[in-house]
Amino acid sequence: MRGRELRGELDAFLAETEQDLVAFRRDLHMYPELGFAEYRTTQRITERLTAAGLVPAVLPRGTGIICDVGSGDGPTVALRADIDALPLQDEKDAPYRSTVPGACHACGHDVHTTILLGTSLFLAQQAAAGLLPGRVRLIFQPAEELPGGALEVMAQGGISGVDRIFGLHCDPRLDVGQVGLKPGPITSACDRLLIRVSGPGGHTARPHLTADLVFALAKILTELPAALSRRIDPRSSLSLVWGRVEAGSAANAIPDDGIAEGTVRCLDENAWHVAPDLIKSLLESVAGAYGVEAEMEYTRGVPPVVNDEMSVEMLAEAAQRALGAGSVAPTQQSLGGEDFAWYLESIPGAFARLGTRSPGGRTYDIHQGTFDVDEGAIAMGVRLMAATALTALWESRPVTVTDPITTLA
Repeated sequence: MRGRELRGELDAFLAETEQDLVAFRRDLHMYPELGFAEYRTTQRITERLTAAGLVPAVLPRGTGIICDVGSGDGPTVALRADIDALPLQDEKDAPYRSTVPGACHACGHDVHTTILLGTSLFLAQQAAAGLLPGRVRLIFQPAEELPGGALEVMAQGGISGVDRIFGLHCDPRLDVGQVGLKPGPITSACDRLLIRVSGPGGHTARPHLTADLVFALAKILTELPAALSRRIDPRSSLSLVWGRVEAGSAANAIPDDGIAEGTVRCLDENAWHVAPDLIKSLLESVAGAYGVEAEMEYTRGVPPVVNDEMSVEMLAEAAQRALGAGSVAPTQQSLGGEDFAWYLESIPGAFARLGTRSPGGRTYDIHQGTFDVDEGAIAMGVRLMAATALTALWESRPVTVTDPITTLA
């Protein structure tokens, strides 16, 4: 299918469905659900896929969906969207603000889900017309924020037989109509760290007769990040940042325990693998110097998302074809984590950043209660993902004299 033909078909499709997709997104936004509890969201998606003649399969926990479009002949390309919300209060003044206390779609997963639904409906039409040169696997993934949903999908065979996978994420720093692409690492590894410090406790008048636990905890808080910066190649950007510290209840009493929690982020996969042992060694050294005991709970999160170069080229071609010249913008690797990384450790693929900012408008940052998007991004996302699926399917087919890939030009 030539670029102009594809744009024309997408134009016609979106002229009929764009407002319906916006309404679907607003419905999801009003009723957000946290990881592995996305029952209503799963039901709403299932209803729409079934009405389009597709056969969605709900994952065993009851949340998340895998659904194939097209025949098994030819290559298989997967498209993934995450469907869970964040445990944050929605602070927007909008008619579609969250109705669920303490939960909201502050990361744009409602947008991702709606884009994949719209893409699914378009591809279903293409398959019915005999225009889909292979199979597209739709993955509506639960629990990205926990994380763990990607591993659940993989455990259920979600990427079995898949040749290539693509996903996207809202980027409020890019205008609607722009797509941020980068070959290689595009996100970082992200782990969680919990440290428990214990000592005999005592009176603040006699710190020399006990272990000054708060002072020792303060040293751990400052010296661990500083030491890491001298023990790891700085190009890896290994970062330890604390988010919660707790110790003591009285000004004149040295407590007998305390805790610190934070995140470890890293741009380099090799540094990510050695981080737990190195942090444990440094922790024991600092704690021992001040006579306290320290225990560490290190919870693996996600590795970096590492984009396959050929898959990025497919995304770029699709963006040019469906969104027009100048739609592709280079982007930087971020320190954010994303469990899409697990898919890319098994099969090639790429992750894109979709512009959601109104041109000239305000930037609403993700993971904030005020986050919102220019809903024109939904149509742009459908155009991008549909064109990407078709591009990847055609370019993954064996080249023959009667079926030249050049028809995509």
